Amino acid sequence: MSAPPPPGEPSRERLAHPFIRYVLATRPAFLTITLAGCLLGFATAVADGTAFGWARALVTLLLAMLAHAGINVLNDYCDHLNGTDARNTQRIYPFTGGSRFIQNGVLTPRQTRGFAGALFAVTIGGGLWLLSVAGAELFWIGLGGLAIGWAYSAPPLQLNSRGVGELCVAAGFLLVVVGADTVQRGTLAPLPWLAGAPYALLVANLLYINQFPDRAADRASGKLHWVARLQPGTAAWGYGLILLLAAGTLSGDVLSGALPPAALIALAALLPALVAGRQLLRFSATPERLAPAIRLTLLAAHAQPLLLAVILLLSGRNS
Repeated sequence: MSAPPPPGEPSRERLAHPFIRYVLATRPAFLTITLAGCLLGFATAVADGTAFGWARALVTLLLAMLAHAGINVLNDYCDHLNGTDARNTQRIYPFTGGSRFIQNGVLTPRQTRGFAGALFAVTIGGGLWLLSVAGAELFWIGLGGLAIGWAYSAPPLQLNSRGVGELCVAAGFLLVVVGADTVQRGTLAPLPWLAGAPYALLVANLLYINQFPDRAADRASGKLHWVARLQPGTAAWGYGLILLLAAGTLSGDVLSGALPPAALIALAALLPALVAGRQLLRFSATPERLAPAIRLTLLAAHAQPLLLAVILLLSGRNS
């Protein structure tokens, strides 16, 4: 008989209702990051004078979060196949180590794979309607986002195992901003690419710090991202480098005139990540102590795009 799941982790007994079970399998606590990116994309479109369409916006939010959910579920299935989550004894639930739904017997691997496929199918079906109202350019954005989400975890590419996971995450979440903007304005524009880059880098930093508690299991499973390849003390400096890139990108956008001077206020949202970076340098070799730093990284990844969205809306109205 297998041991019961640790306190706080999901179990089939605790999640008896099928609907609740499947909703929680998507790791909904992380889906709000996509919501923040969509809101930033809406703001860049409105700031450029585009009339806001509520129906398009609501469908965009729903489909973007369904796509993110599908990618999360697919990641759980792939990490079951390669044994990563089963080996992970240092996880900080619910932030790292996957959803634990397969490992704790809440869903079978076959149910997890089927659920991921269903989420992607609904996303693609809804995306076809958006294409009819937002233009063909949205097709390439959606295709790129789904391809990145698949290639990040799934064989044969498994890009996170090859050291480019952070690049995949940054690119994928940048496409969230660009896609939300494109649905509103009906064509591609430079502003969402520029405004979305700092946000995308902050989300990549969330992946980066989450890999420290998972490092031993990832190494044993052949997931050789940079946190797994480097010694923890050395790898910890990578967090600060990504944070510096986010701050530099936002500042460069202001200096170039792409963003209004008031956008520099959004740098304040990076302060929680700065504190998290200091904690990571201190506790990189004892990752069980990183939960507060992960929460601060989550806070920064939400606060920066939301604050910048408000600034863009106010600046657009006053211009």
